[in-house]
Amino acid sequence: MNRSAAVKISSLLMRQLRGEFSPRGGIVQIRHWSNMSTSSKIKEEQKTHQPPHTVADATNDDGDKAKKIVSYWGVDPPKISKEDGTPWKWNSFRPWETYSADISIDVKKHHLPTNFMDKFAYWTVQSLEYPTYLFFQRRHMCHAMLLETVAAVPGMVGGMLLHCKSLRRFEHSGGWIKALLEEAENERMHLMTFIELSNPKWYERALVFAVQGVFVNAYFLAYLASPKLAHRIVGYLEEEAVNSYTEFLIDIEKGLFENSPAPAIAIDYWRLPADATLKDVVTVIRADEAHHRDLNHFASDIQCQGHELKDYPAPIGYH
Repeated sequence: MNRSAAVKISSLLMRQLRGEFSPRGGIVQIRHWSNMSTSSKIKEEQKTHQPPHTVADATNDDGDKAKKIVSYWGVDPPKISKEDGTPWKWNSFRPWETYSADISIDVKKHHLPTNFMDKFAYWTVQSLEYPTYLFFQRRHMCHAMLLETVAAVPGMVGGMLLHCKSLRRFEHSGGWIKALLEEAENERMHLMTFIELSNPKWYERALVFAVQGVFVNAYFLAYLASPKLAHRIVGYLEEEAVNSYTEFLIDIEKGLFENSPAPAIAIDYWRLPADATLKDVVTVIRADEAHHRDLNHFASDIQCQGHELKDYPAPIGYH
């Protein structure tokens, strides 16, 4: 190709470029090119991504319809119903997590403190009992709510620390992680039941905030220092919880406290009859506390005798 032919081809290309991006039609053409590019990108995204997944008919714990959730992840809430076919209204627990409490359990058992550790644990709990009694006296409902905000802490803290220990040592826990977390969840369900019957006042909420802040850190340090002491303390705390609910039942039977109908959450959680009352609810909660008492004293006994919890299977499956 000679030089003159190359010059002609170059000038022809320049004229074409000027015509495409000329001021007369340049803006329109550039915008058109931008729109075409955007629409092509949208089409490509539609090919590579599925349309958003819509979760419909979501319900809250009160059975009210919640707002629809749009998500790409496609996690559908299962549609669960009771045995009679009616919809299950609770999101915090499922029908297969409900149970019938063993109300035949001995509620009068007591671990006699024989050594220094037992006596230290026992008198630590006793020293906390008197100011609590002076504050609440016969206000059983308020006392129960404060009690459950504290009682739900040890299982969670102990389960977390055993979980970390299992990971560090690459070993099984003997089911004790699950047992302690079940205890914590069960205690929390006690609280969820009582708030259906009573609304704590602002100063009671402030007291819970302060007590929980102190107790969580104190129990965490105690479990790190001596798990057997920590479980013994909880065993005695549960003994006092059993005694407290026994007094609650006595006042209900005497007519000093209204025996109101049981809330719906309690009927479903403990599989109580439809006409169950507050007395029935307190009875099954006391049975739960007695089970937690036995579990923690058993855990302490295992370690006091020189063994580890993982060597003895935990009593899981009660709840």
